[in-house]
Amino acid sequence: MILYHGSNLKINQIDLSKCRPYKDFGKGFYCTTIKKQAEFMADRVVKRQGGIKTINTFELDENIFNDKKINIKKFDKPSQEWAKFILNNRDRNYKFSNSKECNIDCKYDLVIGPVADDDIIVLFRTFVNGLIDIDTLIRELTYKELTDQYSFHTEKAIKYLKGV
Repeated sequence: MILYHGSNLKINQIDLSKCRPYKDFGKGFYCTTIKKQAEFMADRVVKRQGGIKTINTFELDENIFNDKKINIKKFDKPSQEWAKFILNNRDRNYKFSNSKECNIDCKYDLVIGPVADDDIIVLFRTFVNGLIDIDTLIRELTYKELTDQYSFHTEKAIKYLKGV
């Protein structure tokens, strides 16, 4: 499977220590199956940090899905569980890092699911501020065009990702 990572530089070796915390699925290295999405992310990184728009291409060894030592969390579509997972990972004050409802402690080696883009984050804030309930949040999310993300959180998961 081919995955893309948008950046402002060529990545020869993935260094998880350089990844930022408080992302959708926790601190990790994020990729997508959608090249256009990676291009969008590269544009954002270049605007913030400078550098040259770079689309890094990786091949994911699909044997990762059969490896019993790899803990994978997958969200097929927006759900209450997915929304809470993202809210908890993005919350700098969330205290329950060992909860299955977050990946702050990198208990999941790989997390796969829809991206919570800027429009979705606005919906999340509306929910967090009590202006809509969880059912309304999920219903609104079903009308959004969603993109995917594969986030790698441990070295044992990164070993299945090879640069192309």
